[in-house]
Amino acid sequence: MKLWKIFLISLALYGCEKEGFAQEPQRELRAEVIVENPVFKVWYNEIYEQPMKLVYTSTNRVKNVDRGSMNFYTEKEVHTSDNKDYYRNVWDKGHLAPAATYSDSYENLKQTFSYLNCALQNQYLNRGEWRLLEEEEREWDDESNLTVTVELVFDEGHEVLPTGGHIPTDMIKHIYFEKTGSYRCFEFENEKPTKGWEEHEVTHSH
Repeated sequence: MKLWKIFLISLALYGCEKEGFAQEPQRELRAEVIVENPVFKVWYNEIYEQPMKLVYTSTNRVKNVDRGSMNFYTEKEVHTSDNKDYYRNVWDKGHLAPAATYSDSYENLKQTFSYLNCALQNQYLNRGEWRLLEEEEREWDDESNLTVTVELVFDEGHEVLPTGGHIPTDMIKHIYFEKTGSYRCFEFENEKPTKGWEEHEVTHSH
């Protein structure tokens, strides 16, 4: 009798365990998801696990908060890259809308750490000429508000990580100067730079 009761209890526990760990049916990944929040608007490719285009504004915001130990977070509604894509390799979690540009409030700063705003970016580019151009933007926005559009280019045959993230081959930054109505455009190959950010300026259609 006791053995039968134990058997029934085991079945019940097993049933609860199976039910508790049941996974949602996997939905089809989307080639384009558009998300807009107070910091940026992004066109995200769930198949590539990368943003395709992102727009943000750079204005003369006063710095009030530091990033501290803040790290990137995933979103419930969008399938993005995650920490596994960046483990022990040359790829940085590259901000598209810069954290420093949105350090006027904790809410804005945290928004920049969404994986929606994160690209697989060569570490030497991210920490070098790309960063220096971002610093220049924060000089330029003292004189004029900027609307910045970042486009990611994926050439045919681009690298795909074993974890599923697709590596952009190029990153293009279009900068619109509101005060003068003028544009500047900078194009970077997603690799270690061999020249300064100024030399990456190109004539490009907007």
